[in-house]
Amino acid sequence: MEKTNLNYCVILAGGIGSRLWPVSRKEMPKQFLDWFGTGRTFLQQTYDRFCKIIDRDHIFIVTNEHYAKIVEDQLPEIHSDRVLKEPIRRNTLPSVAWATACIERLCPEARVIVSPADQLILQENSFDEDVLKGLDFVGRNNCLLTMGVKPTRPDVGYGYIQAQEEIVESVFSKVKSFTEKPEFEFARIFMESGEFYWNTGLFLYSVSAMMKSIYDLVPDYRDSLTEASGQRDVDFIRHVPAHFDTLPNLSLDYGILEKSSNVYVQFCDFGWADLGSWCSLHNDTRRDGKDNVLLDTEALLYNSDGNVICLPKGRIAVIDGLHGYVVAEKGNVLMICPKDDSAALRRMMTDAQMELGEEFI
Repeated sequence: MEKTNLNYCVILAGGIGSRLWPVSRKEMPKQFLDWFGTGRTFLQQTYDRFCKIIDRDHIFIVTNEHYAKIVEDQLPEIHSDRVLKEPIRRNTLPSVAWATACIERLCPEARVIVSPADQLILQENSFDEDVLKGLDFVGRNNCLLTMGVKPTRPDVGYGYIQAQEEIVESVFSKVKSFTEKPEFEFARIFMESGEFYWNTGLFLYSVSAMMKSIYDLVPDYRDSLTEASGQRDVDFIRHVPAHFDTLPNLSLDYGILEKSSNVYVQFCDFGWADLGSWCSLHNDTRRDGKDNVLLDTEALLYNSDGNVICLPKGRIAVIDGLHGYVVAEKGNVLMICPKDDSAALRRMMTDAQMELGEEFI
């Protein structure tokens, strides 16, 4: 597949994956783990995916400085200048703004795709075609673009995009509205209406369109990004934007996309899932005949269904009469929790942190 020097990629790999605790921990978050026993972590799989269609030297990884050594160990082929190390954990907009300012310095005409490091893509050939089509679209149009996929269930863990009726070039439409993690009844209505798409978290744009949007909608970023990009050529990528820790801590969705008038959605179908929670791991990965998911884990299950089991190598789960639970162990924590009760999971993790200490998080 032909590559172009105008295409760049930014992979976001700085989160701690708290919804997959206790397997995803602060010291080794989910993006750096091999969940399915494939020999490649989420980050490595994401990097491999984009290397097929984008030059390796055009791929940036944004992560917390605490994880920089992990990134470099897992991706030894990547140059250190392409790993942007954030001094403090922030939301997606500061990360994307910094990466985009770096790319602007290298190639003002660049087209960029931003991707989380922890997604499941089942149909990679379709994904490659859709990404290149989307990059071409933002290169020809002064717009921002998000990739959407048709919902297959009323999932309350995903964001939803409402598309306008007018279709451009068969697969693009202006965005009418964004809704983040709706209540179940609204999610059901959204799915049945046919107007809504799951927000994949994959964003595409030209550098010029994104930088203008950032400066217009979040002007606090202007001075910091201008100062960082003003460094000498040899240093500018390594130079953290001034006052990075005080920049408005916004998501790209809320800070830019939901406030912009030139946002489009691309209708995609490449077998996508956001593996951000135990529930999504259950819904979107391979299940046995009793609806159980074993994540690179050995188990003997009796009269049990709808569970997710994730244990370390050398451990075997023997379970009888369990329905709809997560059984997950990592290091000093074994958690058994209802799979669909995200509030209980948050409470348990918070209690462990407050009563037992940081080493359990």
